[in-house]
Parts: sequence; C-alpha cells; structure tokens
Amino acid sequence: MRGRPRPDRGIVGLKRTHHLIIWSAIGIFVLDQASKLLVVSFIDLYHGIVVIPGFFNLVHIRNRGVAFGIMNQPGHSLPFFIITAISLVVGACLVLWYLSSKQKNLLHGLGTSLIIGGIAGNVTDRLRVGSVIDFIDLYIGKFHWPSFNIADSAITIGTCLLALYLIIEQRSRHVS
Repeated sequence: MRGRPRPDRGIVGLKRTHHLIIWSAIGIFVLDQASKLLVVSFIDLYHGIVVIPGFFNLVHIRNRGVAFGIMNQPGHSLPFFIITAISLVVGACLVLWYLSSKQKNLLHGLGTSLIIGGIAGNVTDRLRVGSVIDFIDLYIGKFHWPSFNIADSAITIGTCLLALYLIIEQRSRHVS
C-alpha cells in the first residue's frame, strides 16, 4: 500500500538491517578519522607517547602499503593505486554480497559494516594524505606488533565476524 510505512522499514524506506550497516560503517569511519586527526595534531611524525610502559604506545607512523607494511614503497605510485583500487572493489563486492544475500543476520551485517567503515577510513587517508596513518603500537619487550589504527582493527574484527557467519551458515546447511 502506498503512503503507509512498512514495519520492516525505517527512515527513508530503508530496511532496518540496512541501517545497521550504514550507521555502523559511518561510526567506524568517524571514529577512525577523528582518532587520526588527534594523532596528527598532537604527535610528531615518527614519534610517540608511552601509554603503558612495556606494552602500549601511541605513535605517528605513515604506511603507503597494506597490513604489516607490505608493499610500503615510498616514491612508487603503482602499489598505492593498486591497493586503493582493490580496497574500493572489495568494499563494493561486500556491499553487493550483503544486499543480494537472502540470509542476513547480525554477524553478516555487522561484519560487513565494520569492514566497509575500515576501508573507507584507510582509503580516505590514502586519497587525502597519500598514506595510511597508523598510531596504535602494541609490544611486549622487544617484540612489536606492527603499528595499526582503528580502521585496521575494524577490518580485522569484521573479517572474523564474516568468517564466523560463514562457518555457522555452512554448518546449518549440513544439519538441514
């Protein structure tokens, strides 16, 4: 019927499940960009602040590559463009996969939204400053985990949620 809102629809006629993706992704993006703005404003490039001695620092690092600095080649533009293009394609594929999926649940929606928000944060850095701003430095003694950011964390958590979703879906298919 025209004119009457449907119970499964929210603002602007979007399904409520779509709101989960949109608002979670926007939240991750805003949190990521705000945290990076604070880091750039208060920590000089390649410097840091000890937060928990022997475990956690806030640092200001730039990474033109991907996770763990792979393909981090200052002065070379091709890896930069390849990484940016792949990020955009993966993000678009995830959104299309989610929208076309018949079985949507919290794991699927939240996992997708975290990845989309993280991709948006890191791609924005690449386009705005030419590299990704990393600032979380975790370590124990001399053993350092490569520096990362909120977008990286969201992508990692989102990927784990999607993997869990796929495992649960696969098992439920074998049971029925």
